Amino acid sequence: MTQGADQGEMGLGPRLAAGPFVVLGRAGMDLYADPPGTRMEDARRFEAHLGGSAGNIAAALTRQGMQAALLTRVSDDAVGRFVLAELGRYGIDGRHVGTIGQGLRTSLAVVETRAEDCQSVIYRNGAADFALTCDDVAAVDFAGCAALVITGTALADAGSRQATMAALAEARAAGAVCVMDVDYRPYSWASSTEAQAANLAAAQACDIVVGNDVEFGLLAGDMAKGLGVARDLVARSASIAVYKMGEKGAVTVSKSQEFTTGIYRTQALKPTGAGDAFMGGFLASLARGDALRAAVLRGSAAAALVVSRVGCAPACPTIPELDAFLAARPEPI
Repeated sequence: MTQGADQGEMGLGPRLAAGPFVVLGRAGMDLYADPPGTRMEDARRFEAHLGGSAGNIAAALTRQGMQAALLTRVSDDAVGRFVLAELGRYGIDGRHVGTIGQGLRTSLAVVETRAEDCQSVIYRNGAADFALTCDDVAAVDFAGCAALVITGTALADAGSRQATMAALAEARAAGAVCVMDVDYRPYSWASSTEAQAANLAAAQACDIVVGNDVEFGLLAGDMAKGLGVARDLVARSASIAVYKMGEKGAVTVSKSQEFTTGIYRTQALKPTGAGDAFMGGFLASLARGDALRAAVLRGSAAAALVVSRVGCAPACPTIPELDAFLAARPEPI
């Protein structure tokens, strides 16, 4: 067993250390208005980066020294090819990224680097990643994986939802750890009722569930009961739930303990990317055998660094960068 009481208790340590992560969900192109601070409607230049919640999490993992593969679909066009090229630049395994035509399109986000009143416009009509199928999932050998990480956005379409649930079942049968980033985006869903049912079913199939207070409120069907549903998930099925509260920090619940941690303050340039960076830093830390609280703090530090930089995937810290940041700030506020 690796070190850390919670990992030993859960049996997560050896599995997380054994192989690559498979991240299922959306990857796309992010266009950032340039220079930083420029409003979108005033911009004449844009910087292009890898984006999408799953793409960003995979990048965050590889920048923390982990192996990561992406499981998704992209469009058979220039934007899809941009995403595939970006995966290669980050060292992300793209063998399970299928291409599709049929008029479907890779996700495109146009974003600002602004701390206040930050605008983000995401184009998701005919989303290529929603074309993921059970056949795509069947081609993955989860027996060699440390963990499957799913993002809740993949549940918003019936076909992609079926593939995602199949992936969770196959990963669990193979002994891999199942991780969920709730990643609730209301515009993707027909109704909050459908979103609650689908996300709760997926969360109940996972070992680790990470989300913010709004997302756990969705799972509970009541914002006031979000922390309660996090605790209930751990009592019934999950091993860890991380309930994030923005500037108020996070409450982490495991089989043996519950604790609250603060945040690391930085000079924020933008509010986006923090959740993806947190997940990458948190999971990489667990995979290295860190105790649960240390892993949460490492994820929190990664989130603080990302919001202080341009972009999401390129803003995710490397191991030396995160080590230096934490050495200068032993404890969050």
